[in-house]
Amino acid sequence: MTAPKPQDLRDSSLAAQYEAYPYPERDPRDEQKRLFIGSPSHLREIDYWVFGAQRPRSTPLRGLIAGCGTGDGAIMLATQMTRAERAGEVVCLDRSSKALATVQARAKARGLENMRFIQASLTNLAPLELGVFDYIDCCGVLHHLPDPVATLKDLTAHLAEGGGMGLMVYAPYGRTGVYMVQEALEKLAPLNETPSARLDYAKRVMRTLPATAWLRQNGNFGDHLNGGDAGLYDLLLNPRDRAYTVNTFLDLLESAGLESSCLMEPARYNPALFMPDPKLRARLSALSAREQASIAEDLTGNMATHVAYVVRKGARITPPNYQHPDTVPIMREIPGVELAKQMLPNHTLPFAFGTLVVPIALPAQARGILPLIDGQRTVGELAAILSTRGVPHDKFQTVWQETFLTLESLNRVLLQSPA
Repeated sequence: MTAPKPQDLRDSSLAAQYEAYPYPERDPRDEQKRLFIGSPSHLREIDYWVFGAQRPRSTPLRGLIAGCGTGDGAIMLATQMTRAERAGEVVCLDRSSKALATVQARAKARGLENMRFIQASLTNLAPLELGVFDYIDCCGVLHHLPDPVATLKDLTAHLAEGGGMGLMVYAPYGRTGVYMVQEALEKLAPLNETPSARLDYAKRVMRTLPATAWLRQNGNFGDHLNGGDAGLYDLLLNPRDRAYTVNTFLDLLESAGLESSCLMEPARYNPALFMPDPKLRARLSALSAREQASIAEDLTGNMATHVAYVVRKGARITPPNYQHPDTVPIMREIPGVELAKQMLPNHTLPFAFGTLVVPIALPAQARGILPLIDGQRTVGELAAILSTRGVPHDKFQTVWQETFLTLESLNRVLLQSPA
């Protein structure tokens, strides 16, 4: 009998991993207690960053969660669609029967009826005859595939006209220490051993990991600490784990005929936020957005992932004018009154980009505007209310411009789509 090829061994080891330890660890009984919220695949983000707040909410939304795992993104999107009475369906696709069983049980616990489940591989979509989707989520998947470019191109072919995707890939600098331990464990616990045997060796290593190991110094993730067996295995034993700098991630998009409509959060990729020196800011302003994003990644050192909403190249939809009196702003998740409470007396908002907290300057009047944003009031109505508080129209325009553009870049205030 011939030995399996290294590529085949990695594929079989990856398949065995997710059957033995579906990721992330989730208990369907917990669905009564909480809903995981994140990016991508948040409904209001999709409406804004993919559809430019132009697509009517009454239009059915067909979504594909490509490599759904145990279902955090799928459950979030299907729940948000149900709560908002949005028509459509969320198709969950994964090759792990154990992962699909978990997300199905979670959906049942929530009483969700807008989900469909398919066990299949992302590397062979054609026989499934899935049709096209308005939105495709491929979060935490591409970096584990044998040919990410081919799969991304295949997914792009399944996008409806005007549709888009939400993607997440690992980034190298914020995962410093991970790949060193992965290499050591692949020698100590070879891929041809069972997942349980490999996990045992990983646990033994972690019990006595030297204090000097870079993994011990890195606080940008915690799967090895609080993610259970599945979290530890996925972080340190995954047989195929690529990492992308923002430049190589953008190259990956271009290779599939895609472009980013939003790197999440946009402000995270603006190095001027944490480089107040005027001479440095002047030099930064002369650089392209891509160059600035690369500098932000190089200098912060804590980006463990890159999350983006993407559309076909040249197909980005421009949102409505945020200053038009009929435009309706909406809070992405945190109510405006709560966000206003987070502002300090000096009118800055401490904002955490992972482990990096940056003070974000806002106009003083933002403290009064934020509680008024309810997804119903128009910008004109906000201006009228502020005028009764001594803020004339021209002053409101200036304040609103700074408030909206700053909080949009933090993915905290977006625009409401038409009914």
